This record gives sequence, structure tokens and C-alpha cells, in this order.
Amino acid sequence: MDKSEKIIDDEAVRPSEDGQDPNLFLDPQSEKKLVRKLDLWIAPVMTVIFLTAYLDRANIGNAASAGMKDDIGMSDGELGKTDAITLFYVTYVAAEVPCSLVLKKFHPSRMIPLLIFCWSCVLIGTGFMHNVGQLYASRLLLGLFESGMFPCLALYLSTFYSPGEQALRISYLFVSAALSGSFGGLFAYALLKMDGIGGLEGWRWLFIIEGCASVLIAAFTYFMLPDDFEHARFLNEDEKAMMRVRAEINARYNGKPDFDWAEVKRAVKDPKLYISCWSQFMADICSFGLSSFLPLIIRSFGYDVVTTQLLTIPVFFWASAAYMVVSYMSDKWKQRAMFMMPACLVTAVGYAVNLGVPMDQRGALYFSTFLIAPGVYMIVGLNCAWLLNSHAPYYKRAMAIGMNQSIGNTAGIVVGQIFRTKQNGKYVMGLSGSLAAVMLAVLGHITLYTYLRRENNRRKNLTEEEREAEIAAGKTGDFHPDYRYAL
Repeated sequence: MDKSEKIIDDEAVRPSEDGQDPNLFLDPQSEKKLVRKLDLWIAPVMTVIFLTAYLDRANIGNAASAGMKDDIGMSDGELGKTDAITLFYVTYVAAEVPCSLVLKKFHPSRMIPLLIFCWSCVLIGTGFMHNVGQLYASRLLLGLFESGMFPCLALYLSTFYSPGEQALRISYLFVSAALSGSFGGLFAYALLKMDGIGGLEGWRWLFIIEGCASVLIAAFTYFMLPDDFEHARFLNEDEKAMMRVRAEINARYNGKPDFDWAEVKRAVKDPKLYISCWSQFMADICSFGLSSFLPLIIRSFGYDVVTTQLLTIPVFFWASAAYMVVSYMSDKWKQRAMFMMPACLVTAVGYAVNLGVPMDQRGALYFSTFLIAPGVYMIVGLNCAWLLNSHAPYYKRAMAIGMNQSIGNTAGIVVGQIFRTKQNGKYVMGLSGSLAAVMLAVLGHITLYTYLRRENNRRKNLTEEEREAEIAAGKTGDFHPDYRYAL
């Protein structure tokens, strides 16, 4: 008996949505066990990688609040930390599309660990800088080497998980980003105690130790990350047979393995990509402001440095827990917009509270960060999952996620400008800009939902002759008349 016959059940019918072939069948219980195994092996590696990336990227906020600005002559005015953040995103956004397109050619098991190793070396060097120019150079290099991490990891996950499983798995990446805020606060608290050891300031130890830890993560990733399911040592032959069936079921979603410029061009011409990019850009204004400036925002309430680091921890843990629950429900109910739009509104309330409450009301101001943080991660992460669900096959999806992240991450340049100065002790411009951005993100979500729902209804109402005509016209991937978009 063929091994794949062991796990195929003639009575278990898969729907034809998301580009799935309705003539292929898979035992649901066996598939659940397979997905749990993927979660045990793939998800932890993805989480560790992205946690490392965000820790190494966002530690400048902790370093700045721990004395780095004075030690290297960084001012709060025209030149300062905001310029360093802006420079990071200059190189970061430039390389995201190329990285996502070449991931398969250069092999994930080699390319991803190499990028981690390169930025680790940059981070270690940052611990020995002595002036603002050296900081700027290090941020440019860090942005270059970290640029491909999210689009590559998201694209990589889409080759193991079906469209209806991706929101929760994408959430692992963003939860690791949220947890990086908590771990960043813990590390900063511990490393502040090392101030003076070896003649180095505490913020220098922050960069050096995190850089050395990242070198170890690069080695770990090299040995743990398979290129694809066929090379996954943790899967036995029966499980690989199941993965082949899953790949065949989602053949329209995954497409051919060879690079195809035509698919890249289709992505560039697809209007729904730009709607998604609009929403991503607006959400990323909130996300980057939160991850890079939360310690400084909390410190502006009047707390000391150590208390500030500790108070960031529960905010990010709460954001992680809430986002995981919402992502699970989003996959379970196969809905994206119905969770994203309310999240935007709650986040907007949080920004409004932070702007409107006087500075002496510390409790209310701190509470507002608990309203802001979960929604920020929800709208950023679910939008990425929605995009992955809405573009097929592989290289169209690769171009789409690369463009989405490149355009979205230009928000980092905006954040570096709007969080420059305080007004009456608050980052009024930054918080007001974030409030406006989250409301504009709602507009994007409504537009995309309306567009995709109308297209699904149009395809549902096609006659057989119209359906065959569209197929004959060369409509493939997510343009195929049988493909249904997630809403």
C-alpha cells in the first residue's frame, strides 16, 4: 500500500476555498496531529528568531533611557535617537523585496542564519561606539541585515501551513515582538546593574551581550531550520506523505517551484496589494512608535529608569496574550476584518486617553498603554496573514509580502520624526499621529473587506460558461474563479 493511502480518508472532504482542490481528501485527526508537530518544531524556531530580531532592533530605546545619549553626545533636538531609528529603516525597507524573492533560491536554512550572524556582529560593535556617527553607521547596517527577516519568515510559514492556519502562526512572530518588549525591559534592568563592570557602561553591555546571544541563535537556526518539509528531519515518511497531500490540496495556492516574473508582475498590478499596504503603513506607525518609544513614554509619566523598564513588562505580556487569543479565533472562524476593525477602535481610545489625561494622573496614563498595545499587534499581524491568504501562487505572494513590508516599514521614518519632541511632558505629536494613523487603518480594512467580498460574490455567481472563459483567459492563482478570499 502507498504510504499516502494510510492517511487519506474518503469521507473527509476539504472545501474548495482558498484555492484548494476539492477532489483530494485527508483524515482530519491525522492532519491535526501533523499540524501540532509542526507547531512544536517550526513555531519555536520562528519565535526565537523574531524575538532576537526585535530585541536587537528595539534595544536602542532602553539604551537611550539608560545614559547612551549623554555618553556619545546625542542630543534631543535636531540630531538624536529619532535620526538613528530613521536611518535603520532607510536600509531596512530597501532590501525587503529582494530578500523575499531570493529566499527559496538561497535556501532558508542558509540565508536566515547568515543574516542573523551579520546583524549580531554589528550589534556587538555598537557596544564599543563613541560618537553619533558610529551609531548611525551601525543602524544602517543593522537595518540592512534585519530587512528580510519578517517577509522571509512569513513566506516560509506559508509553505508549511495552509491559508486557514496562518493567522495564529503569524501571531507567533508578532507575539515574539511583543515579548521582546518585556524581555528588553528585563535585560535592561539586569544590565543597568552591570554599569562600570570592565570599565563599560550598562548600555554598552546591553548591546554586547545581546549581540553575543544572537550569534548563538544564528548557529541554532542553522541546525534547526529545514529548507522545506521534504528536508525536515523531525517528520517521518508518513508525515511527509501527508505534507505532500496538503501541498497538492493547496497546489493553486503554492504554485510552481520555479521563479516566475509573470507572477511578480501580477502582484505589482494587483490593487488589493496597495490597499493592504495602506493599512500596513498606518498600523506600523503605531507599532514602531510603541516598540521603540514605550520606555520613554512611560518614563515621561515621571518614573525613574529602573521602574520604567519594569513597567513595560506587563504591557507587552498583556498584548501577547490578547493577540494570541484573537489570532486563534480569527483562524477558527476564518475572519480577519471583523477582529481588526474593533481592535483599531480600542487602540484609538487608548491614544485619546493618553493625550487627554493630565500628566499627574499616572495610573490612567499607564492604563492607556494596555488599551493601545494589544490592538497594535492585532492590526499589524492579522493584516499580514490576510495578505498571505489573498495572494497566490508562491512568487506572487513573495512579491506581495515584500512590498507590503517595504511600504509599511517606511512608517519607521515617519515615527522617527513625529516622536522628536515633547509638549508639556508628552510626545503630543507622536501620539496624535498614531491616533490619526489607526483611524486611517480602519478605512483601509473596510475598503479591502468590501473589495474582496464583492469579488467572492462575483465568482460565486459565475455561470459554468463564464467560469471556463476566465480559466481559458489564463486566470490562475488567486485570480482563478474557484479561489475564495478570506474576509
